[in-house]
Amino acid sequence: MNTARLPHLFLLLPLAGCSGWQSALDPRGSTAEELHGLFWLFTITCTAVWGAVLLVLAAALWRRRHPAGISEAQQARSERRSGVAIGAAVAATVVIITGLTFASYLATRGIAEEHPEALTIRVRGYQWWWEVLYADSAPHRAFLTANELHLPVGRPVRLELATADVIHSFWVPNLAGKQDMIPGRENVLVFTPREPGTYRAQCAEFCGIQHAHMALRIVVEAPADFERWREAQIAEAAPPMTPEEEAGRQVMESKACGACHTVRGTAAAGTLGPDLTHVGGRQTIAAGMLPTTRGSLAAWIADPQTVKPGNNMPMVPLTAEELQAVSAYLARLR
Repeated sequence: MNTARLPHLFLLLPLAGCSGWQSALDPRGSTAEELHGLFWLFTITCTAVWGAVLLVLAAALWRRRHPAGISEAQQARSERRSGVAIGAAVAATVVIITGLTFASYLATRGIAEEHPEALTIRVRGYQWWWEVLYADSAPHRAFLTANELHLPVGRPVRLELATADVIHSFWVPNLAGKQDMIPGRENVLVFTPREPGTYRAQCAEFCGIQHAHMALRIVVEAPADFERWREAQIAEAAPPMTPEEEAGRQVMESKACGACHTVRGTAAAGTLGPDLTHVGGRQTIAAGMLPTTRGSLAAWIADPQTVKPGNNMPMVPLTAEELQAVSAYLARLR
């Protein structure tokens, strides 16, 4: 490798964070756009102030290099000029800080702004996964899912954020700013997705040993696609199509699985863990740890502590045949 190119590569490295599915410098939502503008306003202003300070420092050092005898009148004039310069600098500081504070207020005031047509979603943080409730005025159309959000592009979204255990923080840099989730308190985050795509949200407040592995996928799609997805989520779990899948459903209902997880339309009605009614249709399992495949489901069920040490899912003793059957059944639940 040509070592002469290494400095250029190091200079380009910081640019890797300027785009992507988890970058505040690549805004794809209304709130993120406002915060993006605020970021550059602060950056440009602070750079200008830093440059001005360096210029004044350089001028002061240059003057000290050429001392000369001066009269008392000249010294008095110099002190007056210095006083005026210091006063101007203080006034400029007050103006800059006031301006930046006002700009920050304008950029963040819409975080909890009400929109009559907003889609209301309740997000609850657990160690270390996300429970998602799509609320509806008709109770039979409300449904639970986990670790994945689907949003219609161009429609305001109201996220009602809460936590069931410790302090978490919801952050999806491409779409909105960070909002804390504090026990006993509900916070609200409002934004409008501007562009279709898949984005990554992350817990941004240290919440335990698996904090770094507490992710949430956000899929922004056309309104028609969102409505199709929503209707599919409202429906009960798909029935087994093969003897193996039927055996998996029976394992789900008879073993400890059904005591912690819900699969609507079956006897499994636990509420301690994520709702699995449509788990096979999600992009990932275990809050972003593994892609949703039959093999990943089997690996997670067989030994969840190896995949994600410290999580609250116990290892359920299953035979090889039972493990194959229940993984086939869960993969079927789309």
